Amino acid sequence: MKKKELIFIGGILVLALAMWAGISFVNKGSHGFIRITVDGEEYGTYSLAKNQTIKINNTNVCEIKDGQARMISAECPDHLCMKQKAIDEKGGTIVCLPNKVVIEGEKSTEFDGTDEISIDAVT
Repeated sequence: MKKKELIFIGGILVLALAMWAGISFVNKGSHGFIRITVDGEEYGTYSLAKNQTIKINNTNVCEIKDGQARMISAECPDHLCMKQKAIDEKGGTIVCLPNKVVIEGEKSTEFDGTDEISIDAVT
């Protein structure tokens, strides 16, 4: 190969690496959130970006860790909710039927970590 061809191939590789790094950096900061409902009523929304433990009506405990949420404790006879896989911003649901607790994972780029989400809409 000639020197110009090597420089051209090297430039394309550097450009591709820079684009890959840029995409990885942008996606790293965008975390979703989980929405918890109890008996059909919204209990709260929580960011997946912050590691925390959430006590739900003294019956269930949800843990958010490393961008994933899972049920770590439940006051129900079968504990099926604790056996369900962790959910993240890609979606998923954890359900505790005896306690009527539902946790849903959602993607959001506008969630700021507070317990309320406001949606701008035209009525």
